[in-house]
Amino acid sequence: MADENPSMISHVSIGTNDFDRALAFYDKVLATLDCKRLMEHPGAAAYGKVYPEFWVQTPIDGYPASVGNGTHLGFIATTKQAVHAFYEAALAAGGTDNGPPGPRPHYGEPYYGCFVRDPDGHKVEAAYWDSAG
Repeated sequence: MADENPSMISHVSIGTNDFDRALAFYDKVLATLDCKRLMEHPGAAAYGKVYPEFWVQTPIDGYPASVGNGTHLGFIATTKQAVHAFYEAALAAGGTDNGPPGPRPHYGEPYYGCFVRDPDGHKVEAAYWDSAG
């Protein structure tokens, strides 16, 4: 039997109005979570650990990319230190703070995460779920 993809979602895509800037941001930020660029096509690049699960692209319809109100992308961190590394890399790469690393008990006692806005304004999160308590 072939390796089964453990993901629930095939992939998620976000739009950018500055492709090179977005790639520079996500190359640095996702590396803190052991993710890398796996595929690239003109105007589109995919990131993941094994499978291309997160795409950054210029909109295929030619219109400007825009940010969705009420949407955000959450990435899995394997430690609290990885949450901090993600946050620090995001700010250093041109992102903005949208909630510093820390616990948020209203999300569940094991939750520890951070929120940032990427250079295009998309809200992204890194979260560690400490089930060991």
